[in-house]
Amino acid sequence: MAKSRVFISFDYDHDLGLKNLLVGQAKNPDSPFELADWSVKEPFTGDWKEKVRSRMRQTDQVIVICGEYTDKASGVNAEVTIAQEEALPYFLLYGYSDKTCVKPKTAKDSDKMYKWTWDNLKLLIAGNR
Repeated sequence: MAKSRVFISFDYDHDLGLKNLLVGQAKNPDSPFELADWSVKEPFTGDWKEKVRSRMRQTDQVIVICGEYTDKASGVNAEVTIAQEEALPYFLLYGYSDKTCVKPKTAKDSDKMYKWTWDNLKLLIAGNR
């Protein structure tokens, strides 16, 4: 079975460590997903949203890692909007079990935030949400 290609949306300023944890999980031998990791060290010039859109179109789904300040992360909010416009499936993960995590402002009211466990992540990637 082919692995699902995943785009990760996260708050670079506050949650880079969480993104790195997800990258590590993608390397597990039983991982059902691979990451399309296009993180850039330099800001995009020009219309960065169109560049993100182009990259996102090459994936099967989007994982949004939610932390304490995700609602204020303009890049995450834009990426969720792009996923919605492109009709890409996405889901929200609680980034921290010991902190209050918030949804991006652009998430729908009906978007549920899911507990981040390895078993749960595999189910979510398979579409069980």
